[in-house]
Amino acid sequence: MGDLSTKRVAVVVVAAGRGNRAGGTRPKQFRHLHGEPLVRTTLRKLVDHPQIGSVQPVIHPDDAALFQDAASGLTLLPAVNGGATRQASVHAGLEALAAQNPPPDIVLVHDAARPFLTASLIERAIAAMDTAPAAVPALPVSDTVKTVDLAGRVTGTLDRAMLRTVQTPQAFHFATLLDAHRRAAQAGRDDFTDDAALAEWAGITVAVFDGEAENIKMTTAEDFDRIAARDADRLGDIRTGFGFDVHAFGDGDHVTIGGIAIPHSRGLSGHSDADVGLHALVDAILGALADGDIGSHFPPSDPQWRGAASDQFLRFAVQRVAARGGMIAHLDLTLVCELPKIGPHRDAMRARIAEIAGIAVSRVAVKATTSERLGFTGRGEGIAAYATATVRLPWQE
Repeated sequence: MGDLSTKRVAVVVVAAGRGNRAGGTRPKQFRHLHGEPLVRTTLRKLVDHPQIGSVQPVIHPDDAALFQDAASGLTLLPAVNGGATRQASVHAGLEALAAQNPPPDIVLVHDAARPFLTASLIERAIAAMDTAPAAVPALPVSDTVKTVDLAGRVTGTLDRAMLRTVQTPQAFHFATLLDAHRRAAQAGRDDFTDDAALAEWAGITVAVFDGEAENIKMTTAEDFDRIAARDADRLGDIRTGFGFDVHAFGDGDHVTIGGIAIPHSRGLSGHSDADVGLHALVDAILGALADGDIGSHFPPSDPQWRGAASDQFLRFAVQRVAARGGMIAHLDLTLVCELPKIGPHRDAMRARIAEIAGIAVSRVAVKATTSERLGFTGRGEGIAAYATATVRLPWQE
């Protein structure tokens, strides 16, 4: 069906669901896993794949701010709003791709809540398009499957050799899938649970290729707990990094420490917002990764960081951990100053740091002390911060 190396490949990422079964205060695709939102992990793997030319996110209109934060720095097509059903959301993504000039030749449709897809799985999906107009990743069924009636009585046993469980990404010739979606919409059919079922209805032959057992869909709160426990066992390379920062007092009416603005008679001087606490934490995380320091990634000589909020620096460091397949186990921050008093703001700082880092507040410690009026901190000339970060990474040779 043609040389796949010359085909334009796009992906529709379905991220418009509510995910109520996963619990939490936000849709499951925006819950954090390994220090970053689930949807970011999924998008990052797709964007980084060399065979994928464009990624089209489909989101819920209420999630625009959450998505903008989660997808920061990734090269994506502008997100479009989904519909009331998964089918309507995929259709919206396809129509957005149809407006591209030129549109893609091949489209993959993938669930945002499946963040464990591998590059090999993506390659198999694309390769399947050389011999079929549609293909889905599938796994054999290992358990015996029974049919039962409404009273709970067994009515038969199915031949499991003929059964498969199906995943995403599902692959299609773009024009073929778009036409099928348009036909289904015209026919008033909006009940298809995946695009393969819609393709079957439209008379399109659907092939299968090898899926991956690890490519699970995060659905319930128990899924998040299970993955966290699994990865805690897998991430045996435990590292500790140390960070230090200091900023002098200058003009101003508040200081920003630990992501929290605290009223004060003076401000802190610095190229960014001079958040001495977050800066120390960034260096601690980067130190654990042996990945330079805050100045090497965000040089003070670069005018784009003048007055910048330091939460983006901490978020960057956390994402560096996630990109290595790791997780942050603990952050510990000690602030040294005479004033302002840190105690009244300690819990707010812990909560804000935990929010930025995507970890539980129980994994963040904030402490404060004075230097007994000794040195520059004792003279009230500035604030110092010391931080440690405990990071867990996969073992590597």
